Amino acid sequence: MSRPIVATVNQQALRHNLAIVRQAAPESRVWSVVKANAYGHGITRVWQSLAETDGFALLNLEEAILLREQGWKKPILLLEGFFHESDLVLIDQYRLTTSVHSNWQIQALAKAPLSAPVDVYLKVNSGMNRLGFRPEHVSNAWHKLRSLKNVGDMTLMAHFADAENPEGLIEPLQRIDRAAEGLDCPRSFANSACTLWHPEAHYNWVRPGIVLYGASPSGNWQDIASSGLQPVMTLTSEIIGMQQLNAGDGVGYGYRYHAPQAQRIGVVACGYADGYPRHAPSGTPVMVDGTLTQVVGAVSMDMITVDLTPCPQAGIGSRVELWGEQVKIDQVAKAAGTVGYELMCALAPRVPVKVI
Repeated sequence: MSRPIVATVNQQALRHNLAIVRQAAPESRVWSVVKANAYGHGITRVWQSLAETDGFALLNLEEAILLREQGWKKPILLLEGFFHESDLVLIDQYRLTTSVHSNWQIQALAKAPLSAPVDVYLKVNSGMNRLGFRPEHVSNAWHKLRSLKNVGDMTLMAHFADAENPEGLIEPLQRIDRAAEGLDCPRSFANSACTLWHPEAHYNWVRPGIVLYGASPSGNWQDIASSGLQPVMTLTSEIIGMQQLNAGDGVGYGYRYHAPQAQRIGVVACGYADGYPRHAPSGTPVMVDGTLTQVVGAVSMDMITVDLTPCPQAGIGSRVELWGEQVKIDQVAKAAGTVGYELMCALAPRVPVKVI
């Protein structure tokens, strides 16, 4: 018999969250971001639930090809573009849209033997200083690309470092406006935070990621509490053992927790090898049989220990929700000093996934 841990992926929640995105940006088309294996949810499990989107955005050619082979015919955007000149063969074959952020990519497009022009997203460095052309170089790059027979439709794209901040787009949008001066072009700037909170950045295409999966771009679940977004992934397990502690007894590796008084604890079949954050401290929220309680002691490879004081009815086989519908993934992430994105993406292959 397999361990009781399971991750549940709710397809209806995905469809619902996509509808929320469309309500937030009604005049824009939607790139649904499914990079990192759909943020750990499994691209093969979720893409059909998002089939009403206008396009999928991701990083890997392998995932793009998988979508094509499974029947997806609408646009696919490679967010980091291509990494080698030889990638253009597959971009051409599978009719993908590629971002362009470097001069060498322009040169590769110029000489590639393509069967038809490919659509291009030219990336502007908005001040984040990752990928993209600085504003003063954008016009030159744009006109170089526009002159190539291998380039079809073109769109200006950018990404933002601080879109969760109400003032976080003022300077970046000014930089982009300078870069786009004189260019009559579609634009795609809005990530999840912009889609929800910055309508001035919606333009032609929005690119929601984390909100599709029901978590907050800011890492604060309260920021989306009134949005109607629903969690897509719920991670659950069961209590597989119990211990009765005396005052002062230590728990787990390094005795990082000592019982302040007589206390009953439960041992849960979930650990960092399943994707639960090893650095989650005592006090991290967890739900046992519908009652909120907390982790105590160090997270082990295969187990965590939880305080059963608030739930005296709990016993062997009691249901434990690590995150999902009752315990928000952002709450767990905040307690562990990380973000919900990481927890989703860290779900381990050994955890069975049930799709509902």
